[in-house]
Amino acid sequence: MLLLAAAFIVAFVLLLYMVSPLISPKPLALPGAHVVVTGGSSGIGKSIAIECYKQGAFITLVARDENKLLQAKKEIEKHSINDKQVVLCISVDVSQDYGQVENVIKQAQEKLGPVDMLVNCAGSSVSGKFEDLEINYFEVKPYNVYITIAYPPDTDTPGYAEENKTKPLETQLISESSSLCKPEQVAKQIVKDATQGNFNSSIGSDGYMLSSLTCGMSPVTSITEGLQQIVTMGLFRTIALFYLGSFDGIIRRCMIQRTKTKTVDKTA
Repeated sequence: MLLLAAAFIVAFVLLLYMVSPLISPKPLALPGAHVVVTGGSSGIGKSIAIECYKQGAFITLVARDENKLLQAKKEIEKHSINDKQVVLCISVDVSQDYGQVENVIKQAQEKLGPVDMLVNCAGSSVSGKFEDLEINYFEVKPYNVYITIAYPPDTDTPGYAEENKTKPLETQLISESSSLCKPEQVAKQIVKDATQGNFNSSIGSDGYMLSSLTCGMSPVTSITEGLQQIVTMGLFRTIALFYLGSFDGIIRRCMIQRTKTKTVDKTA
């Protein structure tokens, strides 16, 4: 009976590996591909551009600061693998007029051909307490377009350094509970997942756990991925409760310390 069960499991796993390619997207070959990176003048965006360039892609960098763009272009070009590769720089604020953004894409396609991969790294994060922040603060599958959502961890970038300036103490202590990643490491994983057509891209065990816990109605790249999410959901939820308990403890300790400080200030 035990041997029969083992044989069934082995046959089932083999069947999954045989069926998975039928629902998996075709991987994107980067040599000769046109990759557009918004926010590509620094941080994770620049590292992604470098990673794609190392694999033979043509790059269009889009960012606001023209000087940073030109500096990033020189840095990226050091990693060329042939003399045909091109790095095109276009200065524009993608958060403003949509017409300008549309023109940028048209310019890029006229010079380097149709866009094979679009990487949106433009943006910034504002940290703070909820009550202190200001309030102001599609269906594409039929067209063979795939989306990859990346969940980068705390990464050593200029944006992260800027974010740290406004982080409350509680958030700083929670962030310090995990290690700081290098942008090159994050970029390599994002490019790998994007070219494979994976819907989620995460770094490390914490990132994998978080993406599994929040998968909800998100699509899967393979049947194996779906089964992994089903099997690990209960275990990951249990682990997450310990994380939440630790975070709650940090918040309580900070609140107690803040209350003591206010009391001392009043009596002084």
